[in-house]
Amino acid sequence: MKVRIVCVGKVKEGYFLSGIQEYLKRLTRFCKAEIVEIKEENFTENPSESEKQRILQKEGENILCALRGKVVALCVEGKQTDSVGFSRILREVKDGGGEITFVIGGSYGLLEEVKQRADLRLSFSEMTFPHTLMRLILTEQIYRGFTIMQGSPYHK
Repeated sequence: MKVRIVCVGKVKEGYFLSGIQEYLKRLTRFCKAEIVEIKEENFTENPSESEKQRILQKEGENILCALRGKVVALCVEGKQTDSVGFSRILREVKDGGGEITFVIGGSYGLLEEVKQRADLRLSFSEMTFPHTLMRLILTEQIYRGFTIMQGSPYHK
């Protein structure tokens, strides 16, 4: 099974990067996991609505080019599930011998066309998280999902 995380921007904080790398290393037991970073567009301090749309459009076009397999867009209006339900999503793809791509947007979210292309819209919370923190949360949940499938005591 192949797991891809397509996300906007780079992780600059070492503490997030360490955690992400740790979970990616742990995931090698279960799947081939990779992160695809999409260039974050430059923006001004207080961008206009048209500037925000331009940024969303450009980032969205780049995201669309990177999508493979079953696509799961992380967005606040998506469906919420618990870790066991998340594990079921991974299991379905694994049993199909497939590939899953999770998408994390940038500062202004995801272009509507990206959300429409997704097979599933998933929300981890109604709260807003920095996209670098969401990358860490997602990698941990993917790892947790695989350990649930395996019956490991990691998920208590």
